[in-house]
Amino acid sequence: MADINVSELHERMQKGEKLNLIDVREPHEFEEFNIGATLIPLGTLPGKLEELAELKNEEIIVHCRSGARSNNAKLFLMSEGFSNVRNLLGGMIAWQNEVHD
Repeated sequence: MADINVSELHERMQKGEKLNLIDVREPHEFEEFNIGATLIPLGTLPGKLEELAELKNEEIIVHCRSGARSNNAKLFLMSEGFSNVRNLLGGMIAWQNEVHD
């Protein structure tokens, strides 16, 4: 599945779309700044698969600070049978540079 850029995600959020957003950063990063995603730090993701099972065939958008950890999360989820996982390109760095709400 193709990754998603900040502009597309922001536009979809502005329209009020129901999105499955997962933030794979650490709690202290999430507390500093977040866009309302569900916090599941990358290291805890394998233990959360059962909770996420209902999303196996739905779009999931993962993000982190720069896009590296979330790309790892995307690859992991896809290896576990999740069929529609997208990484937010540039992560929260790109978000903060591009979105000025």
